[in-house]
Amino acid sequence: MIGRELGQRDGYRVVELYIGPQHPASGHMRLVVYLDGDIIVRVDPDIGYVHRTMEKLSEIREYVRVISLIERMTIIDSCNITLPFVEAVEKLLGIEAPPRAKYLRTILCEINRISSHLYGLGIGGIFLNHSTMFMWGFGDREVFVHLASLLTGARLTHTYNIFGGVRRDLPQGFKDEFLKAKRYMLRKLKDYDKMFFNNPVIRGRLENVGVLPKDKAIAYGITGPNLRASGVRYDARLLGYAAYSELDFEPVVGKYGDGLERVWVRLREIEMSLDLIEQALKQLPDGPIFHERYAKMVPPAMKKWFEKGRVKLPGGYVRLRPRKGEIFSRGEMGHGEVTYYLVSDGGMMPYRLRIVTPSARNAIMFSILPPGNTLMDLPAIYGSMDYFPPEADR
Repeated sequence: MIGRELGQRDGYRVVELYIGPQHPASGHMRLVVYLDGDIIVRVDPDIGYVHRTMEKLSEIREYVRVISLIERMTIIDSCNITLPFVEAVEKLLGIEAPPRAKYLRTILCEINRISSHLYGLGIGGIFLNHSTMFMWGFGDREVFVHLASLLTGARLTHTYNIFGGVRRDLPQGFKDEFLKAKRYMLRKLKDYDKMFFNNPVIRGRLENVGVLPKDKAIAYGITGPNLRASGVRYDARLLGYAAYSELDFEPVVGKYGDGLERVWVRLREIEMSLDLIEQALKQLPDGPIFHERYAKMVPPAMKKWFEKGRVKLPGGYVRLRPRKGEIFSRGEMGHGEVTYYLVSDGGMMPYRLRIVTPSARNAIMFSILPPGNTLMDLPAIYGSMDYFPPEADR
C-alpha cells in the first residue's frame, strides 16, 4: 500500500492510497481518504483500473465463445460465474441439462467456492501482516485447484459448463481424492481457527471494526458472505439452480457484521461446501452429461469421446440461435450473488448482456464501512471484504 498527502479539503486532511498493483495483495485500487486527525471521515473509492469491457465484447462473440470470456472476470471462481449465463441461454434454447450434468456443475461450483474463500482469506492475511495465513491459504487452495483439474482438465478457467451439459464426466478415483481432501481440510480449518481466527492480534484488528448493521447491508444491496455476516439469511443457491434443490444445506449466517464475523462466515462456508460436495457425489445419478439434441449432431467418428466421458462439440454448436427474448438469471459466487440480464434477437450473438458481479455491488462498502475507524483500520476492513477488483471492473 502506497500513500501520499493531498493537502486539505473541506477542512480535513486528505490522503491518497494506492493498493496494488503488486502481488500478493488485492491490487489495482485507489482510495482517497479524508481524515480528522487519524480518524476516517470519508473514503472515495476510485475503481476501474482493470476495466476490460466484458459486456460489450460478449455482443460480438457467438454464445459458446462468451463462456470462456466471462469466466476471466473471476478466474478464481470460473464455474460459479459462468453457470447462470449458461442456464439463461438454455432457457432460450428450450433445453435443460441432464440430471448428472447438474450434479457435476454443482460439485465444481463448490470446489471453486472453497478455492475462492481460501484465496480471499490468504489475501486478508497479507493485509493484516499475517504471512502464515497467506501461505497456508494459498497452499491449501492448491488441493482444490487439483480437484478441479482432475474433473475439468484445467486448473483455473475450466470452461466446463456448456449449453446442454458439461464437457467431462467424473474421472475414475475422483471420489477417493475428494474424501482425502475433505479430511485434510477439516483438520486444517481447526488450525485456522487457532492460528488466525482466535489469534488475539487478529481479533484486535477485526473485532468491532468495519461494522455493517443488518439494515444497512440490506439498504445498500450488499451480497454474499458480507451480507450473511450481518445476519441476513440470503443465498442465491436457495433458489435451487443446478442440483441445489436436491441437496440439504443451510446458509451460514452471522450476527454482528464486523470484520471478524466476515472472516468467520467464510471459514464455516468452506465446511458447508465440503459437505455439499460429498452429498452430491453420493447422490450423483447415472446417465448422459450432454443433451441428446446436440449429442445427435456429433459425427459418428467423434462419438468415441463420449465413451471416454468427454464431450466433443458438434460443428453447428457455434452457430446456435436461441429464440428472441429477455432472460434474467442469478447464481451464488464465492464473493456473493452474480446476476445476468440477457437479450436475444434470434441471432448467433447476444444482442445485449448485462452482468452485475458481487464485487461491483460490494464496492460501496469502501464508502460506508471505514468512517469512524482509524486509518490503520482501513487495510483490515479491505481484507475482511474479500473484494476482487477485476470482477468489479469487468
